[in-house]
Amino acid sequence: MNKVVLITGGSSGIGKSIGEFLYNKGFIVYGTSRKPESILDSVFPLVALDVRDTASIQSAVAKVISISGRLDIVINNSGVGITGPLEEIPSDEIKNNFEINLFGPIEVMKAVLPQMRTQNSGLIINITSIAGYMGLPYRGVYSASKGALELITEALRMEVKSFGVHITNVAPGDFATNIAAGRYHAPIIEGSAYEIPYGNTLKTMDEHVDGGSNPNEMAEAVYRVIQAKEPRVHYKVGVFMQKFSIVLKRILPDKVYEKMLMNHYKL
Repeated sequence: MNKVVLITGGSSGIGKSIGEFLYNKGFIVYGTSRKPESILDSVFPLVALDVRDTASIQSAVAKVISISGRLDIVINNSGVGITGPLEEIPSDEIKNNFEINLFGPIEVMKAVLPQMRTQNSGLIINITSIAGYMGLPYRGVYSASKGALELITEALRMEVKSFGVHITNVAPGDFATNIAAGRYHAPIIEGSAYEIPYGNTLKTMDEHVDGGSNPNEMAEAVYRVIQAKEPRVHYKVGVFMQKFSIVLKRILPDKVYEKMLMNHYKL
């Protein structure tokens, strides 16, 4: 039996790459988009879903289950970047980021777990970020939202293990997608105390994304997770130094690690 997969944010970037890879492997794939009717190049069907709207989430999940009769794999991929000095990011933008990156995925998991418990099987893959393992300058809100999802995953996987449901995190580093264009940038304010350092850091961040890895690497990594009999708690996907930065955080004194990050971002 071909497994049924639901991917939030499956119309572009990493989500689209994962969806196309799994579709070509024979999976029954559904993606989501806030406006699926505007996406004309998807090789798999898209259903309407806004992760900020619980009713929208429940409707999309019910539609997929109604069509396919089951739901085997859910990939919480929807996410958005946000940058800026914490002091200058509007509170509404901070709340919106957490709605999309944390509360939305939580609501998706709450919506799909009843079906997976009924099946006594299922796999939920939360796409987080290597940035979620450390507080990065001018990306603190993003780091916090993704780091919180990592911890939610750790807790929830223990709660649902006895139901035959597996939950895991896959944390990507920088990948060449449109996330830089889609993220919220707090404006660089002329005369602000943060004008020069934030401007320089923003340029560095966008260069990292533009020169990032091919999203197909994430698709292949997710496929390997799906094939695993007992998925690990955490997976990291990216270039060596991005993954090694997590190891360094564990072994270096806090101030040494902080200095290393400040040097990296030229602060």
